[in-house]
Amino acid sequence: MNPQQVDTQRRKVLSGALALGGISTAIGLGILAPSRALAKWQEQAIMTTSLEEGLSQALGGSSYQESDKVQLDAPEVAENGETVPVSVETSLPNVESITLYVTENNAPISAVFELGSRARPSISQRIQMADTSEVVALVKSDGKLYGTSRQVQVTVGGCGG
Repeated sequence: MNPQQVDTQRRKVLSGALALGGISTAIGLGILAPSRALAKWQEQAIMTTSLEEGLSQALGGSSYQESDKVQLDAPEVAENGETVPVSVETSLPNVESITLYVTENNAPISAVFELGSRARPSISQRIQMADTSEVVALVKSDGKLYGTSRQVQVTVGGCGG
């Protein structure tokens, strides 16, 4: 082996060890909690076709209060429904979760983000939209549901459309 190959291998081993050490430290300090970061599969909630039923199964309530403290950023026109950028941010206290719901999709619940007590209540996601639809952002805060919505026009469907 020439010295250059040994140097490259040494760098790879050292960078891997440093990354593993950093992750282990974060887990040990409780900053990174892998068990909380793993997604839960909520098939019944995700496959519902009505907003009320989906809210009830995923979030434990069937209605929400409109709030100007929930900001939804989504394009007015999405050229491709395959990847529609959406972000949600809120100034509400004690946020437990943020949910994205697309009314015209076959599986209307696009994402459910369960947040820890130290998480910043802000998410950004690319979602699929089958057709022009209302996108609803719901925030669960102190056990209550708050939300806002926006109509997004899709020119080319992304869910097989």
